[in-house]
Amino acid sequence: MEQNNPQTDQQDTSTTPIEETSTPTIEIMPNPDALLQAAELKAQEHYDAWMYAKAESENIRRRAAEDVNKAQKFAVERFSNEVLAVKDSLEAGLAVETASVESFKSGMELTLKQLTSVFEKFNIIEINPVGEKLDPHKHQAISMVPSELAANTVVSVMQKGYTLNDRVLRPALVLVSQGQ
Repeated sequence: MEQNNPQTDQQDTSTTPIEETSTPTIEIMPNPDALLQAAELKAQEHYDAWMYAKAESENIRRRAAEDVNKAQKFAVERFSNEVLAVKDSLEAGLAVETASVESFKSGMELTLKQLTSVFEKFNIIEINPVGEKLDPHKHQAISMVPSELAANTVVSVMQKGYTLNDRVLRPALVLVSQGQ
């Protein structure tokens, strides 16, 4: 029987020589024609990408201009549809053949309510400043009258004004107090 000797089972690797393979590095100059062709290909790719981006931006600009044009053209479409209903009511009132003053008056009141409803829907607010201090941004004074009120106070309104979303569409024409 053989005995296993731990010292004899190990292989001696320290005596195995390590071979060094050293090959001299030779730098090969790239072919100038190949470099030129690669650069031209890359330049063409960049040019194509640039042309695509330019065309895309032109399309976006054109579509945006069309959208703005359509928005301007059809901005009042909803308002117009609502006002058409008021016009229809006025025409229906005029079409009545046997009308009395009372029926005309009630028809006018209903039509005015309908128009007021349209104004509320679209945030058109009436300016009726009787008793308020003159505000040149909302009121246009057409005359000063003697009054017991403080100076520059609105005495009466000749024509109501209107605002649209807090922007004055038409200032109110008013008479103001001269003061005492």
